[in-house]
Amino acid sequence: MATFPLDERLQRDGIPIASIGLCQLRLMNDRRWPWLILIPQRPDVSEIFELTPLDQTMLTFEINIVATALKKVTDADKINIGALGNIVRQLHVHIIARREGDPNWPGPVWGFGKAEPWPTDEQQVFAAGILENL
Repeated sequence: MATFPLDERLQRDGIPIASIGLCQLRLMNDRRWPWLILIPQRPDVSEIFELTPLDQTMLTFEINIVATALKKVTDADKINIGALGNIVRQLHVHIIARREGDPNWPGPVWGFGKAEPWPTDEQQVFAAGILENL
């Protein structure tokens, strides 16, 4: 995967999966929710509207293909997509699979409980499933 300057929190909390075009795809290291992060590989961008029109289109395309792959792999009840950036300013998009009865359903995933890191073998199998479905 190409080197790209990441906010240290994105680096620390996400497991790299692939570079898929505009974005770097990472798996949030919290197995309570299948949670992917797309990070546009553009320096000094914190808002979607700061991307060029072509990059905005590419970001929308990549969000859609990743969300579709996540839905296929998890058979989730709901796919949540959000770009908040209140704490981590570098533009990134969360794509999270939710199921009725998962931790904190139907509430938000942010700030709930303590993260449960993915065991290496499980995260590799999950990442392979995502890549197969892109």
